[in-house]
Amino acid sequence: MAVTGWIVVDNNYCKGCSLCVEACPQEVLALDMERLTPQGYHPAKMTQDKCTGCGICAVVCPDAAITVYREKPEKVTRR
Repeated sequence: MAVTGWIVVDNNYCKGCSLCVEACPQEVLALDMERLTPQGYHPAKMTQDKCTGCGICAVVCPDAAITVYREKPEKVTRR
């Protein structure tokens, strides 16, 4: 069973450095070239639903702008 994850980027802190984009092993992050943060940067965003919630993006973010969430897999009971 695959683990599902997702991120939330705080636009008040993200400065569009793209360190998270480069570090993502699932290659599901990109800079959002259609939006700007209040400071005028292009923030990071998820581009696909293949995130596993590994947390590497949050670790490399120098501004702590990323919060990672991970959905617990359902426990399978055997009879």
